[in-house]
Amino acid sequence: MKEKLKTRILNEGNRIVETGKTLRELALEFGVSKSTIHKDMQTKLIHLDEDLYRKVQKVFWEHLESRYYLGGENSKKNIKK
Repeated sequence: MKEKLKTRILNEGNRIVETGKTLRELALEFGVSKSTIHKDMQTKLIHLDEDLYRKVQKVFWEHLESRYYLGGENSKKNIKK
């Protein structure tokens, strides 16, 4: 793997852990697609830094859990309108 790619992947992972940003927000920040960020975090990061990989996965799970809650809240708001 090229050094530039390794650096980008580690920067993406650190940024997710520090800020809790979503994949879409990171994609805009790093100028790559959402799919690229996802692929980097799910398959490539574990080979570079396993500890960082686990921290990123924790943030992903938090996003997943909050998505269900926020989806329900938005539905309630739309029904009331």
